[in-house]
Amino acid sequence: MARMIRNWMFGAIWLGLWVSCQPKQEASFMQTAKEDPFARARERMVEDQIRARGIRDKRVLEAMLKVPRHEFVPESYRDLAYQDSPLPIGHGQTISQPYIVAYMTEKLQLDSADTVLEIGTGSGYQAAILAELASQVYTIEIIPELAQRAARTLKRLGYQNIKVKTGDGYVGWPEYAPFDAIIITAAPPEIPEPLIQQLKDGGRLIAPVGEDFQDLVLVTRRGDRLLKEHLIPVRFVPMTGRAQKRQEE
Repeated sequence: MARMIRNWMFGAIWLGLWVSCQPKQEASFMQTAKEDPFARARERMVEDQIRARGIRDKRVLEAMLKVPRHEFVPESYRDLAYQDSPLPIGHGQTISQPYIVAYMTEKLQLDSADTVLEIGTGSGYQAAILAELASQVYTIEIIPELAQRAARTLKRLGYQNIKVKTGDGYVGWPEYAPFDAIIITAAPPEIPEPLIQQLKDGGRLIAPVGEDFQDLVLVTRRGDRLLKEHLIPVRFVPMTGRAQKRQEE
């Protein structure tokens, strides 16, 4: 009888402790949801759209989980921010599909000491992902309104290792070259030669190349040699400015 009473008392104490913990857990979840109501949607995005489709780089997955994609889309599209699709951001441009952002980023194999050049800032989302992984990001946007909006968003979110420039990305940013990695987020008919020249020996460049439909191409520089790998078919908005003029010539 004494043993039964002790067992009952131990069970009651354990149950009481378990029940007492539940409000704290619920309060913690409610606090997180209040601070970032999109946190669960971002977790599902990473698990269902990115990890499930083969992205394995832990640093890339952590960056995709951390960066608030909804902050980079227009207010009218925020409820769609974590869906598996590109979204319009104005001026005929889009924020890329989350999986493509993760895929291109993973292929660059970034180190925390790397400097990266991005051509086509757009919303600033890709730049933010890169900034989580690299030492410094230089990003160029040809449309002034988008460049200014992206710069404001990135500053508001606290990014201090990103420089935004309004200009034609075709010519790159020679003042800060050479770069460990270059990413082009609009499609040129061919990779601009100035960008190749600004790539470090051993550096990687990734770009969608083509006209109506493109291949994602990864270029690795080995001295004077360029190793090119065609990855997957994609569809991006065309690169404008000098790239477009050369195409029309």
